[in-house]
Amino acid sequence: MKNIWTYEEHILAFNLYCKIPFSKINANYPPVKELAKIINRSNSSVAMKLANFARLDPALKARNISGLTQGAKGEKIIWEKFNNDWEQLSYESECILAKYKNKSIEYELYDIPLYLEGREREIIVRQRVNQSFFRKMILASYNNKCCVTGSNCVSLLSACHIKPWNKDVKNRMNPQNGLCMNILLHYSFDQGLFTITNDYRILLSREVYSLNDPFMSKNLLSYENCKITLPQKFIPEKVFLEYHYDTIFKK
Repeated sequence: MKNIWTYEEHILAFNLYCKIPFSKINANYPPVKELAKIINRSNSSVAMKLANFARLDPALKARNISGLTQGAKGEKIIWEKFNNDWEQLSYESECILAKYKNKSIEYELYDIPLYLEGREREIIVRQRVNQSFFRKMILASYNNKCCVTGSNCVSLLSACHIKPWNKDVKNRMNPQNGLCMNILLHYSFDQGLFTITNDYRILLSREVYSLNDPFMSKNLLSYENCKITLPQKFIPEKVFLEYHYDTIFKK
């Protein structure tokens, strides 16, 4: 069995690290076994590599979870490359994964119009691939649960940008600019009906109190000042929370 991990193998390992919950990092977890087969490594080798990435994660360090204490230089290089350009590296990692699977980058995309060609098609494909990656990354970080309600109905969960994706191109794929919420709360957050403070508590807009709506009362008022459930990985950056409070929140 080979020992030295290549650049592409490191990329694929970090791609998987982003897309599975931290608690699932073990040699018997199916996605770990699948990647091990793809890159011709042992299950335990892949699990160890993921744990090595965990030692670099500030969110885990904040919870006194360190992953493995020793690691390779390649892990830090890949960690820094992603954190310096989430947009490019997310797409690059998905392209590499598709290549190792001998599939087209479009193999999981079902909504790309057939008439699109050339540069226009390339742009749409990149957007769809990255949107899918971002959703998987955010849901995995929050262990597939809404950060407000704790709901684990995955079909109703979405990856919510704190600072809108069209307002900050550099951070549209940054997982620390993301929250996992059910669809209703996601839309309410985007509309500024509530925000999340720097100590991760829910602050409702005055507009919510003026609605006199039983449905909204049940779904929002009961969470006033409650603390959200923080993710296992990629804790929201306060600079994005401050932007939402200052710019989007209806005070």
